[in-house]
Amino acid sequence: MSAFLFSITAFKMVSMKNPLAAILDSNRFTGLNYQDWLRNLNLVLASEKLIYAIEKSPPKEALADISPEELITLKQWWDDEVKARCYVMASMSNEMQRRFEKTKYAADILFHLKELYGECQAVLITNN
Repeated sequence: MSAFLFSITAFKMVSMKNPLAAILDSNRFTGLNYQDWLRNLNLVLASEKLIYAIEKSPPKEALADISPEELITLKQWWDDEVKARCYVMASMSNEMQRRFEKTKYAADILFHLKELYGECQAVLITNN
């Protein structure tokens, strides 16, 4: 099973534990609903305590002299980043998933989506 399919399967299992995750399943990002999708994604990530993984840069690679506490923190960040990326990817349409499947971090995906859709949506909303 590919890592991406494993991620989607993991997301579906997590969504059974977190009823809020169903919001993402029924409101997938298509390119036209960026603001609504982002609001829902942030709700789910906040409920899972994963927001920090999309707001902060990845920690530097572990050094040889890293303390056991720092190693635990580093591992937790990477685990949470994988979960956040799974939520992001699984909540997108198939077309959007294909576009971003090679993007390594959830924060990078969200950065590119904001560049592509964030400003457009704001203009569309103010022009109505």
